[in-house]
Amino acid sequence: MSGDGAVDIPEVTFVSGSGVPIRGNDIDTDQIIPARFMKVVTFDGLGEFAFFDLRFDENDDLKEHPFNEERFQDSSVMVVNGNFGCGSSREHAPQALMRWGIDAVIGESFAEIFAGNCLALGIPTVTADSETIQNLQDWVDENPDGELEIDVEAETVTYGGETIDVTVDDAQRKALVEGVWDTTALMKSNAGEVRKKARELPYVEDSAIPEAE
Repeated sequence: MSGDGAVDIPEVTFVSGSGVPIRGNDIDTDQIIPARFMKVVTFDGLGEFAFFDLRFDENDDLKEHPFNEERFQDSSVMVVNGNFGCGSSREHAPQALMRWGIDAVIGESFAEIFAGNCLALGIPTVTADSETIQNLQDWVDENPDGELEIDVEAETVTYGGETIDVTVDDAQRKALVEGVWDTTALMKSNAGEVRKKARELPYVEDSAIPEAE
């Protein structure tokens, strides 16, 4: 990658790991990470608060939830249902999931902004029909140590000796496969060109353009 500070952005063509089923439609970002845990300077440590109100009662006693089950503690692929990640556009939601250990999400459908926020972290959000997802959730329940293999480029998921077709948004697939999903890193890598363009813009004052590090 060219620029005055080359940055290597990993290509995300293949993700594998054991699964964790999160059942239910319209699970919104407030359920994924309650608003009271967003008063942080950085995203570090958000993982422990993922699905907090679904995992704990008002006395902080454990409730029934897959994230509380010992058999799913090392899982890295979530299998969800419809309209996952709806509600507010908070990027803390995928940040919390990533810091819990989630590398990919397979579901029936995703809220557009949530999927975009996942892409910014290199987390694929791939989709399949309702029956396929329910069968996959059932298999994960029965095989908590079973491996799920997601081929982002080929748009397939392999598990239990079976390969199924899934859908990856074209723009997402291109960004992940070509390693251009981290737009912040791209900007940093091409900081010289960014500064050059800024100086050409009549409405940007020189004092507002940062010097090279």
